[in-house]
Amino acid sequence: MSELNPYAKFLDGRSLDTILASTPSAIATLIETIGPQKSTTPPAPGKWSAAEIVCHLADCELTFGFRLRQTLAEDNHVIQPFDQEKWAATYPGIAAAQALAVFSAVRDWNLKLIAKTLPTAADRKVTHPERGAMTFKTIVETMAGHDLNHLSQLQRIAH
Repeated sequence: MSELNPYAKFLDGRSLDTILASTPSAIATLIETIGPQKSTTPPAPGKWSAAEIVCHLADCELTFGFRLRQTLAEDNHVIQPFDQEKWAATYPGIAAAQALAVFSAVRDWNLKLIAKTLPTAADRKVTHPERGAMTFKTIVETMAGHDLNHLSQLQRIAH
């Protein structure tokens, strides 16, 4: 695990590919438990609703996919960060199921890329302007930890 990955603390000992592959079905189960009515209600002021969390995961999956591909395509690529709150301003009105469909499709595509390129590409270097030097594997670790962080938020909303 990398100290450059702020989500490493969420990793639970399972393999990264197991976490990444199981996330779409885990989200689907939680969204079903939460229900369409409750999924649009924020759990507290200033917090994202379940649907907004799934929208965020879909946006991040697109972003992670781009970062992985740029890391493979360019030597010493510099990652472009984004302001998640500004992106989240577009989420109201998007159903959790629609966001989950996007997340699931892009995740499947990213898993195929990861399976074809790891472990060979694990040490490909990339730089994050806020976190410094990272590797292809650090991005994959970040994806898994990010999943687990947001799954725990969805679990709290569901119960």
